[in-house]
Amino acid sequence: MKFIFRYLKPFIGIMLVGLAIKTFGTLIELALPYILEYILDEVVPGGGKLPDILLWGGAMIVCSLLALVCNIKANRMASKVARDCTEQIRHDLFYRTMTLSAKQIDTFTVPSLESRLTTDTYNVQDFIGKIQRLGVRAPLLLLGGIVVTLIMDPFLSLVMLAVLPVIFVVVYLVSLLGVKLYGKVQKSVDGMIRVVREDSQGIRVIKALSTVEQEHARYDAVNRKLIADEKKASLTMGFVNPAMTLLMNLGITFVVLIGAYRVMGRQTEPGTIVAFTQYFTMISSATLSITRIFMMYTKSTASAVRIAQVTDAPHDLVVLPEEAFPRKPESDGEYLVFDNVRFSYGGNKATLRDISFSLPRGASLGIIGATGSGKTTIVNLLMRFYDVDEGAVRIGGRDVRTIPDEELHAKFGVALQNDFLYSDTIAENIRFGRDIGRDQIVRAAKIAQADGFITSFTEGYEHVLTQKATNLSGGQKQRLLIARALAAEPEILILDDSSSALDYKTDADLRAAIAAHLDGITSVIVAQRVSSVMNCDLILVLDEGRMIGMGSHRFLTEHCSVYREIGESQMGGSFVE
Repeated sequence: MKFIFRYLKPFIGIMLVGLAIKTFGTLIELALPYILEYILDEVVPGGGKLPDILLWGGAMIVCSLLALVCNIKANRMASKVARDCTEQIRHDLFYRTMTLSAKQIDTFTVPSLESRLTTDTYNVQDFIGKIQRLGVRAPLLLLGGIVVTLIMDPFLSLVMLAVLPVIFVVVYLVSLLGVKLYGKVQKSVDGMIRVVREDSQGIRVIKALSTVEQEHARYDAVNRKLIADEKKASLTMGFVNPAMTLLMNLGITFVVLIGAYRVMGRQTEPGTIVAFTQYFTMISSATLSITRIFMMYTKSTASAVRIAQVTDAPHDLVVLPEEAFPRKPESDGEYLVFDNVRFSYGGNKATLRDISFSLPRGASLGIIGATGSGKTTIVNLLMRFYDVDEGAVRIGGRDVRTIPDEELHAKFGVALQNDFLYSDTIAENIRFGRDIGRDQIVRAAKIAQADGFITSFTEGYEHVLTQKATNLSGGQKQRLLIARALAAEPEILILDDSSSALDYKTDADLRAAIAAHLDGITSVIVAQRVSSVMNCDLILVLDEGRMIGMGSHRFLTEHCSVYREIGESQMGGSFVE
């Protein structure tokens, strides 16, 4: 729980005030049965004068009202602490999630990160709030009740004290098991979220291919697993309350029986028995509350561990000093350099092997190859989403491992095939939170061949997109994404299969506009179409992570059979012209 205490430190002041108010209100509650015992054993036997009864009865009413006000005030303060503390936890967790490396995201998985941001933070908030409400009141009622009953009748108190150790042992043992069980529950929640996320994103394909029943069965499987894990955890933790209730009821029964004999033997007074029963009820309630605290503790501990795994995850892509990878002069033709690069995801089979090429500043690089050949991996390494296993990637003579993230990523404008658009205006989707003026937005849209369909909307650039831009066609989405990549006028433009939904004419117009208006920009184009890369200054042909061809379109046509076969299959006779 050190993780939670770390976030509670700024709220120590308000927590102490709230705990003081809670303590005062609880002590007043403890006085109520004592006042009742005094009325029954002293006031009533003494003649039961009305003024005395009203006085002490009024005292009980005043104490009840004070306890009510104190508890309400303390509970409101506890809720504020829980809300504000969890807000900071969510803020840090979300920020760290956004700054995780691609490798770390692959390890945690996106559904698990979503679960930690939602379910786990809720469990922590619930614990922080309730521990302030119950964490003071329950122990005070328990200890205070024991002290008062010991003073009132030590003999009867022994009955109660004999029961409590058994209860605490049961609670402790079950709580140890509960942490592990709730950890398994959260992992099952991750699995269910993953399936829901996949199916919600692919719901159109699911309907089109009539696989609703199959997907429902897949969801039902993970849902059943979650239910089974929750059932096991709930049954285990649910054993505590019935066991405690049984033990406490047995204790109260023995108190009443023994108390009756003591009253008959004039060893105690009837009012004492009534007050003692009320104190025993308070102690029972306090013990149940402490049990609830332990149950919340087990769940929140499991959640806090999962949150801390993300917030405390080390930054594995740290910026290294240039002494580790000395800067090299940027000679002609060596602006972007891959120097004998080898890379694998998770240390498994190499995804890229022996990749070496150099590209001049302002030139264009085309990357083509079969699915899974490593095209996107080259882009990921260039932007340092991952670090190479061997070799080096340099931009302007500097190894990307020595360039600060903000400086490095500011060089790029990126449009990915499966990138996202959110529910806002077209202008804001192109601006994407950056300091980009309206003129730049319009210019980028025109180059991306998007201005035509944008201005056809009544609202123009203020046209609001639906969630996931379902009110646009696939080609329109891709043109907006390309406009977003161009809007900031980057040094390096990366188009990763971002024109696959464009017709050949629009694709050709796009390439012509980029060449005409973005002179001096270095571009990297990943594509399945030969027509999208044929005009690039340098083209790489990849196959199973290796370069099997490199050169211009004409050179590859003559010397790379794979490239020639791809082109002929796509373009027919026009390919060789």
